[in-house]
Amino acid sequence: MRSRLLLALLLLARAARAQELEPRSYSASPVGASFFLIGFARSTGAVLFDPTVPVVNAAGNISGFAPGFGHTFAIGKAQALFVATLPYAFSRFSGTVTTTGTDSAAERTGVGDLKVKFSANFIGSPALTPAEFAKAKPKPLIVGASLAIVAPTGQYYATKLVNIGTNRWAFKPEVGVSYNWNAKLYLDFYAGVWLFGANASTYPGTSRLTQDPLVSLQLHSSYTFFPRFWAAVDGTWYAGGSTHNNGGAASIRTENSRIGAIVSYGFTAKQAVKLNWSYGASARVGSNFTTWGLAYQVMWF
Repeated sequence: MRSRLLLALLLLARAARAQELEPRSYSASPVGASFFLIGFARSTGAVLFDPTVPVVNAAGNISGFAPGFGHTFAIGKAQALFVATLPYAFSRFSGTVTTTGTDSAAERTGVGDLKVKFSANFIGSPALTPAEFAKAKPKPLIVGASLAIVAPTGQYYATKLVNIGTNRWAFKPEVGVSYNWNAKLYLDFYAGVWLFGANASTYPGTSRLTQDPLVSLQLHSSYTFFPRFWAAVDGTWYAGGSTHNNGGAASIRTENSRIGAIVSYGFTAKQAVKLNWSYGASARVGSNFTTWGLAYQVMWF
């Protein structure tokens, strides 16, 4: 039972990454720009386990903040972007073990896993200086690609079932396509896949956990009402990612979806705030959370 419970709890970290909703990730920007951001988010909702796991009424509550840094630069004639974020989380999970009828809860507070992302736009977004960018006419079609890397920097205890960190590396190659009409209405589509390294020390400290690839698709529609003010509606679907404990049978396959919305307002040319919301539209297994978030960003050249 403990091994099945472990597999189910690790769905939380897997789903949190797949649930990302990031409109305008491949939008055009001048090179040489740097930005700092700080975000706060709160997620609450149900945790849906594999039916073989004897846990019901499972729920989670996660709050946290994440500082980040980004910089745009040139790769040949293409615009490129580097972003790094490091979260700090406060979490609590609870549920009832049906085999004993007992209620259990766990709380964790600590640093999460570092995420870095490299992206480059190969079509429709050349590397331009701020002066060149201000004069250039936006091109309607942008095609880019990215690689996200998650490093195992988070708080992790091999002797505990619930952890903030995942104790493994993860990689997500992705392709993104953006199209805009008159620099007002944007449509974005991203297709990527999470690839996971092995966690060689899982509960109770002697187990090895591996995970199958997890496919992730995103679709966004956003509209710019006036300069520095835009809003977006978002959707994501992700599937796969079955886990294996010590090379054993696979856990149930994930097939979940989420919807969301984002409002961004730039109160100066270099400072902006973003308010975001997302909701689990459907969930087969994993976390089915409602999330609210607020972020502040400042940019400089």
